[in-house]
Amino acid sequence: MTRALRRSAGATGYLAAGLRTSVPALAGLAPLVAVVVLLFAALPWLPAAAKPLRALANAERRRAGRALGREIPEPYHPPEGDGLREALRLVRSPVLWRDVAWMVLHGLTGLCVAVLAVALWPAIPFTCSLPLWWWAAPEGSQAAFVTLDSWPKALTLPFLQGALDVFLLLWLVPRLARWQALLAAALLGPTRRSALAERVERLSETRAGALEAHGAELRRIERDLHDGTQAQLVAVALRLGLADRRFEADPEAARALFLEARDGVEEALTQLRTVIRGIYPPILSDRGLDGALRALAAGQPIPVAMEVAGGRSPAAVEAAAYFVVAEALTNIAKHSGATEAAASVRREGAHLRVRVRDNGKGGADPGRGSGLAGIRRRVAALDGTTRIDSPDGAGTTLEVDLPCGS
Repeated sequence: MTRALRRSAGATGYLAAGLRTSVPALAGLAPLVAVVVLLFAALPWLPAAAKPLRALANAERRRAGRALGREIPEPYHPPEGDGLREALRLVRSPVLWRDVAWMVLHGLTGLCVAVLAVALWPAIPFTCSLPLWWWAAPEGSQAAFVTLDSWPKALTLPFLQGALDVFLLLWLVPRLARWQALLAAALLGPTRRSALAERVERLSETRAGALEAHGAELRRIERDLHDGTQAQLVAVALRLGLADRRFEADPEAARALFLEARDGVEEALTQLRTVIRGIYPPILSDRGLDGALRALAAGQPIPVAMEVAGGRSPAAVEAAAYFVVAEALTNIAKHSGATEAAASVRREGAHLRVRVRDNGKGGADPGRGSGLAGIRRRVAALDGTTRIDSPDGAGTTLEVDLPCGS
């Protein structure tokens, strides 16, 4: 019973809070009719007239999203062209008319359900107290289903009406609150068609970013091989050729050249290992993500608290998570001025969540430099999301969500 009362009290609060949007929505019906009647005359001003409606709808989206436990995205697109062109686009857009439909339905029903939910709370003790004082009230002024005019009625009907009020409060009010939130989600959220179109557009952007990142990675590998490993191997070949020519005449000089060539081969191998680590760190295969990240944290110039939880993820996802943490820690060491940092990587269901934070100076801007931009590109290539919170003087927090399947 206590749980049901808390649930009903929360639903009542939700419906009562709906008055903040339902009353303005109801008040907006009259201007709406006037706008429809004078549509063509008022067409150039339609974008300006739609702004208050959008602000009201956004407030309801946030309120309903909190009640449903999920975000209701805004389906609005940026303005296009001048006032008349934008007005014509709005008239053709189903988003505007869905907002209008919500305003009509919410305006007509929101006030009623809010008043009902709020009135039920005082109605229950009021009704149940009728047997105590009905006889002292003016005749015909107190009723429970019917007018109370006898003690048998006064001792039975008020309690039956109170039981009905309790039933409505515990059963109906929470459903009305959920219905109101679902109405907002259905009318104010994007349609399945627009959501699919947005999804396709986002996938196109992320795939383009993936191709761009892949091309940049190939160019980096080619540059590293050409400028580093290839040049080193050419120098080794030249030393070996000179050593071969001098072997008969000056064995000591030839031996020195052979030793230099051996050192050059070792250096070339080191450069090759560096290139390979940039493609897929071997430590991931040897130690797994947990061991690789702890080894990465141990090599930082500042203390890094590392936490890794959950099971294994696909190799591409683990490589991306390793890259994100490595790049973030590199940025912290170079630019943040932090004295400590913390990183956590958690497998939660079908997602791998990465969080890196520091106590540095903050003010990180993804638009400056290539580190954070590279993180965004790599994460977007896997259809993940990146969020950066870096207020001045309050450190930087990087959060990445990578889908990794079930």
